[in-house]
Amino acid sequence: MKILLIEDDPKIRAYIQKGLKEAAHAVDVAEDGEAGLHLATTEKYDVLIIDRMLPKLDGLSVIRTLRGSGLQTGVLILSALGDVDDRVTGLRAGGDDYLTKPFAFIELLARVEALGKRATASNVQSSTLLKVSDLEMDLLARKVRRKGIVIELQAREFRLLEYLLKFKGQLVTRTMLLEGVWDYHFDPQTSVIDVHISRLRKKLGDSGNTLIKTVRGAGYIIDDVP
Repeated sequence: MKILLIEDDPKIRAYIQKGLKEAAHAVDVAEDGEAGLHLATTEKYDVLIIDRMLPKLDGLSVIRTLRGSGLQTGVLILSALGDVDDRVTGLRAGGDDYLTKPFAFIELLARVEALGKRATASNVQSSTLLKVSDLEMDLLARKVRRKGIVIELQAREFRLLEYLLKFKGQLVTRTMLLEGVWDYHFDPQTSVIDVHISRLRKKLGDSGNTLIKTVRGAGYIIDDVP
């Protein structure tokens, strides 16, 4: 991911930048709100990390300006102000997440990557017609066909297949499915995903699991059949 970090404390800025680069992310930095706002509006980023207390232009003003211009990039707010009212104010200003200083870098990384996944999910394949091999899904007509034959799916099965198709050729983790299909933001430790995947494969005639492939210990990939 490409990330913009707006942080005036040089030690914290260097610490976060180093950690994010070690995690294979590209990072641009700004030392004040005005410079950060300029970068955020002239470059394209997957996630913005914005300190609340910044010189020249405070972090909440930066966020309000960006939201006012229509920019919807995910924003993680960093702040030493951790009261409930402070967090609520930050989120209402347009922040997507709020992390209080001091923080553990592993938590910051997890929050940043979660925001990045959310952006990916909203930007992948926006077409109303999704296809893989001889399988076709028409989102407007709410129809699924394989080899021209209509396949009747229940609402949850349709949503599951749609989610997989939007990430065609990419790994879809169990966590992504729980959040994207079931709206769970925790793992209920049930076999709900496995049961629905099995039913979906059966209805699609995917007896050899060649269309929906299992990546053991990780998730699933739907891709063209060789």
